[in-house]
Amino acid sequence: MMRRRGMIEGILFSMGGSVKKKQLMEVLDLNDRMLSELLAQMKEDYEKEERGIQLVELEDSCQLCTKPEYHDVLIQVVKQPKKYRLTDVMMETLSIIAYKQPVTKQEIEAIRGVKCDHAINRLMEYNLVCEAGRLDAIGRPILLKTTEEFLRCFGVEKIDDLPTVDPAMIEDFRQEAQEEMNFPIVADRKAEENLESER
Repeated sequence: MMRRRGMIEGILFSMGGSVKKKQLMEVLDLNDRMLSELLAQMKEDYEKEERGIQLVELEDSCQLCTKPEYHDVLIQVVKQPKKYRLTDVMMETLSIIAYKQPVTKQEIEAIRGVKCDHAINRLMEYNLVCEAGRLDAIGRPILLKTTEEFLRCFGVEKIDDLPTVDPAMIEDFRQEAQEEMNFPIVADRKAEENLESER
């Protein structure tokens, strides 16, 4: 079993990115229970203080990553580490996709009350969101879902591990979005009334 642990480590180190657990089982002739035991042993070993890497499981994949506490040292070696700047609009859009996926752009805009093209394009550029096929409806709108990069960035193994959202908070957000959408209309009407009175 120690040899197989070494094989798994070698594969994950060489690949750099995530590797499907199914692939590891096929290549190393392991069943699901055996692989789970080996990964658990490796995770425990990497958790030791002197180790600089960690084993991260992402739904049906796993990957070797640098421990977050060594980020300050890492950026001194890597000139331009990958960093995301997520605006409030992007975070709101990403949250809707994460909790309602797969979801269409039209559904996101209906919830937020404003256009989300720019936010979605940026999230896709950051590889936090990707296409998940098309909805079987008029126009065949594109479905969106989160990626493995999203799981890595937010430190969760699978979507089910995301915090539960209070329904009351969702309703508050809906009302805020509606108010944002309605405000310019109200303002325009007042401007028209003022213009009429001046005439």
